[in-house]
Amino acid sequence: MNAGDPPRILLVIGGGIAAYKSCELIRLIRKGGAQVTCIITRGGQQFVTPMTLAALSENPVYTALWDLKNEAEMGHIQLSREADLVVVCPATADLLAKMAVGIADDLATTVLLATDKPVMAVPAMNVRMWEHAATRRNVAALRQSGVHVVEPDAGPMACGEFGAGRLPEPEAVWAQISQRLSLPGAAVDALAGQPDFDRDPAHRALHGKHVLVTAGPTHEPIDPVRYIANRSSGKQGFAIAEAAAAAGARVSLIAGPVQLDTPHGVDRINVESAREMAEAVTAALPADVGIMVAAVADWRTKDIAREKMKKRDTGLPALELTENPDILADMAASSQRPGLVIGFAAETQDVIGNAIAKRARKNADWIVANDVSGPRGKSVMGGDMNHVHIVSDTGVDSLDAMPKDAVARALIARIGAALAQNNIDGGDTRNG
Repeated sequence: MNAGDPPRILLVIGGGIAAYKSCELIRLIRKGGAQVTCIITRGGQQFVTPMTLAALSENPVYTALWDLKNEAEMGHIQLSREADLVVVCPATADLLAKMAVGIADDLATTVLLATDKPVMAVPAMNVRMWEHAATRRNVAALRQSGVHVVEPDAGPMACGEFGAGRLPEPEAVWAQISQRLSLPGAAVDALAGQPDFDRDPAHRALHGKHVLVTAGPTHEPIDPVRYIANRSSGKQGFAIAEAAAAAGARVSLIAGPVQLDTPHGVDRINVESAREMAEAVTAALPADVGIMVAAVADWRTKDIAREKMKKRDTGLPALELTENPDILADMAASSQRPGLVIGFAAETQDVIGNAIAKRARKNADWIVANDVSGPRGKSVMGGDMNHVHIVSDTGVDSLDAMPKDAVARALIARIGAALAQNNIDGGDTRNG
């Protein structure tokens, strides 16, 4: 892309009901100052016509590999190289599978195999297809090869099921495109002031719910300059808060001392110690869902030195410890107990067994456990990946290792499904 030239986007439209949203996406791309050229698969044409796409994009729309005029000039190669970004939206399970293994049996997949430009895929499919082991392997392989795979939204689907797999709304996709191309449109609501019935938040999985999340470590002071702490980065809790807000919830995030930006639409309360966090959690109740992600220090010093403790020849200072409040257990026993109480467990051995025991001991509904021992622990504590096991009364739901934002979306999808199935209500009446 030369300086001053509008960015060029090649939009590959797969065959799914979500293909109709590509029309709005094209409008947003054009309004954002970029050019867009479309390739639509045979399946995509069952939902959107090439004529509609051509009118919206003001560019030719490509449908077949064997277009003699274009292929005489190696048209699929030209298409694959002219764009600044290739966006596959919607990316069906079939398209993702072909991309992952390099199948090129039509124009769309041939262009995707031939391109040397950044590729972004926006999946849309049934929740069972999205959660299938084959799809998870394909997504992991694509991400490893450099494809930016956007996590789908959770909510009701055209097939009548509920869960993760919905295509994100066009403005959210446009924001991702803008960010990838460093365009100002990432922070612009291009639909502001325009009627758009598809933006009604009522379809979102947690619409009208209050979700309380704790995140990060706590710092327990020893003296004015020293404290007891742990290695928690807060990334997983912040990702969960962001995913809950995206799912339509009102989110209260009680955050320990971390240097992370507050997710959009989230009410953040900063605390330092376990006692401060416990007080903030109590003040934030009632809630429909409580997700206690924070790595709260189990102990604190019984007395905090007023002045900095000096190193002396008389030997090591004696630190007398006392227990901190058990925030998870106290919430589960509270008269304002949320309808769904979820705790986290970072374990170094017998991950599942310890999680099962912790769930019973804390009276939690779910425990989300992960292994933080050895090299894996270093990639979790402070890293961007996680591998979790969700322990509930129905058994153990083990997720594949994935980025923490993907873990967050998967957890929120399961929470939404649980709320819908069990009609869980924590009694929070402040949302009407």
